[in-house]
Amino acid sequence: MSLPANLAMGAVTLRVENLDNMIAYYRDAIGLDLISQVAGSAILGRGTEPSLILDHAPEMKYAAENQAGLFHTAFLFETKAQLAYAVASVASKYPGSFTGSADHLVSEAFYFDDPEHNGVELYWDRDRSDWSWNHGQVEMGTFGLDPNSYLRDNLPASVEDTSSHIGHVHLSVGSIAQAEDFYVNSLGFDVTMNWGGTALFVSAGGYHHHMAMNIWKSRGAGFRQPTLGLRDVSIRLPDFDSLGSTEERLKSAKVQIRHDGEVIRLDDPWGNQVSLAVAG
Repeated sequence: MSLPANLAMGAVTLRVENLDNMIAYYRDAIGLDLISQVAGSAILGRGTEPSLILDHAPEMKYAAENQAGLFHTAFLFETKAQLAYAVASVASKYPGSFTGSADHLVSEAFYFDDPEHNGVELYWDRDRSDWSWNHGQVEMGTFGLDPNSYLRDNLPASVEDTSSHIGHVHLSVGSIAQAEDFYVNSLGFDVTMNWGGTALFVSAGGYHHHMAMNIWKSRGAGFRQPTLGLRDVSIRLPDFDSLGSTEERLKSAKVQIRHDGEVIRLDDPWGNQVSLAVAG
């Protein structure tokens, strides 16, 4: 049984070295709202809906580049104007953090690194009617997207709403076969694309991808110890029935879970924590 078609990605939790710097980046450059801040932690998002949780952990070290962990957190914007405004904001406030851009056929995307080297994608989706599917796999690619031309064509003088939400999360893992066994066979996502055996894209409900895993820098990586960077990827299910059926499927697959009555937490084969809860 697959995960419900109407699931949504919830907040990504990052352990951070400098909480103030990271709040400033995601609030002032990307445009998230600072929903709340208490000692050692901040929640940012859209209105009252969290997209990002920052946990202050200055005692921890940075992960090595070849470890498993976060490849990027992807923030989805509703319009090209919103995307262009955010791209211009990040580029002007954090020059040198831009790492690339691409037309992926299903979406238009711009890539940055935040101040602590966590990957960030800002993107806009083409309408689903414009996506192409072939033998059950969505057609995605990496084609040139000139940022200067994009801003020239789409950048508004101002936007009333700069908000975004988590569209997908992309991880670095040690093995694509293991990733498919865990995220598809056990957790219940559907494969939407296998990119030459080096990246796997998965989703629910025919989205191009809610999650992705690649081995581009992390082939053969083992279980990750706690470091700065990724702490948790959350998935929001529509109701308790779907949460219960997901729990049963995980138990049948012999996946170790931690269930506190509201949230199911589990670790993928590399120690990346995934949490499942009912939306709202």
